Amino acid sequence: MTETQDFEQLNGIALAYMGDAIYEVYIRRHLIQAGLTKPTKLHHKATMYVSAKAQAALIDLMLEQEKLSETEQDYFRRGRNAKSYTHAKNTSVVTYRISTGFEALFGYLYLSGQTERVGELANWCIEQVEAGRLPNER
Repeated sequence: MTETQDFEQLNGIALAYMGDAIYEVYIRRHLIQAGLTKPTKLHHKATMYVSAKAQAALIDLMLEQEKLSETEQDYFRRGRNAKSYTHAKNTSVVTYRISTGFEALFGYLYLSGQTERVGELANWCIEQVEAGRLPNER
């Protein structure tokens, strides 16, 4: 099986598992480059970018602004519709599923070798959060 076939065969939860880690690395790098060094401050600030609510709001903005290709939307839906036996503690099931789709999108892009696109979307997400474009509650 080739590397291409590997990611194409993965379910949405596995893609989200990878995507969560990839997106988190971009956020952590951004926060450290911004001069944050204290662990509690880093964790608190990171939550603004990586919480299920933030990710769900970000994917909503991406879809609203037509930032995603049809294939990217397909992978988002694969993650969103995947059967998960866990859920986030501080959010609704719907928000959690949408954020799982967000993470699956990043997992797909990374595993398919589209690292430039990963960076483009991660940086776009950072810009949206920093500009205060996310609603407070979902």
